[in-house]
Amino acid sequence: MLIGVPKEIKNNEFRVGLTPNSVSELIHHGHQVYIEKEAGTGSGFSDQEYQQVGATILKTPTEIFDAAELIIKVKEPQACERSLLKAKHTLFTYLHLAPDLQQAEDLLASQACSIAYETITNASGQLPLLLPMSEIAGRMSVLQGAYYLQKSLAGRGVLISGAPGVEPATVVIIGAGVVGSNALQIASGMGARVLILDKNIQSLRVLEQRYGNRIQTFYANRENLVSCLKLADIVIGAVLVAGDNAPKLISRKDLSLMKPHSVIVDVAIDQGGCFETSHPTTHQDPVYSIDNITHYCVANMPGAFPRTATEALNNATLPYALELADKGIQHTLLTKPFIREGLHTWKGQLCNEAVAKAQNRRFVDAETALKL
Repeated sequence: MLIGVPKEIKNNEFRVGLTPNSVSELIHHGHQVYIEKEAGTGSGFSDQEYQQVGATILKTPTEIFDAAELIIKVKEPQACERSLLKAKHTLFTYLHLAPDLQQAEDLLASQACSIAYETITNASGQLPLLLPMSEIAGRMSVLQGAYYLQKSLAGRGVLISGAPGVEPATVVIIGAGVVGSNALQIASGMGARVLILDKNIQSLRVLEQRYGNRIQTFYANRENLVSCLKLADIVIGAVLVAGDNAPKLISRKDLSLMKPHSVIVDVAIDQGGCFETSHPTTHQDPVYSIDNITHYCVANMPGAFPRTATEALNNATLPYALELADKGIQHTLLTKPFIREGLHTWKGQLCNEAVAKAQNRRFVDAETALKL
């Protein structure tokens, strides 16, 4: 199969779809790989490293899209990239399509096949291609929250760990899944007081058994959420509904419950955000303030650590890329139901029910669409 890797062009996005090691593996399986010039530079991979394992370097994204059948990226295609998509293409990347009506419109119009990393599942019901980036984003969320507590950055002037004789910051984490549990690991390790809420009692039980009285767990109802907000120096939104818009759990009115100059980190922003006052920001301009509450809402958080994030992502995505390339797109999607869960568009049909519901579009079951 002809595989193309364009350079990521989203603001301050330095990850790359394939590492040289992944390219080597794909070429070993008999595939041809095209890499856009300097696509890997931001992650520390030179064009020479790709050439040494057999990749062909092309100068422009147009050349990549013209040459390739399977396009492997990291972030959702930007408008200029979507204009290059054709019916021959399969796009394999993060899409986060539910809140992005224009992207959905363009993907459907292109007639291309699009497969989203974030909705592929496994036998355990996990999201294996979302998992590594959720781990990194969860860990980052505490670091960013702690950073923006600095007084010089309009924060409360509270050190997350406290000091001898001085209480630490209180970190409230909404959601005890992958993002939340990784945020908890870092916050607890930094010495913060940690409060975590979830509706899954088993998830809370596991965390309590692991951390004991170093943390406090709460069932996620309205009363408990309000009580925790009043105590918070940092609030981390770590709620996920696979493929769908994140639920809005905190309203603008709720901000008045929080301490002035505390920090919100909305990790769910790439699915629309779980705070009413959230809107996407970039690494270049990551925060804004509403009602004296700092909001950090960067939609591609792991892009800040591209070497780590790219290698972690490739560890997860390469087996799926090999499956698609080795056995063919349609055959793989028809015979591998867990991969089929990632199918969003096929020949102009929208095949993800959560996205269709969020955008009020016509939904066609993926298996049905593939047989049309």
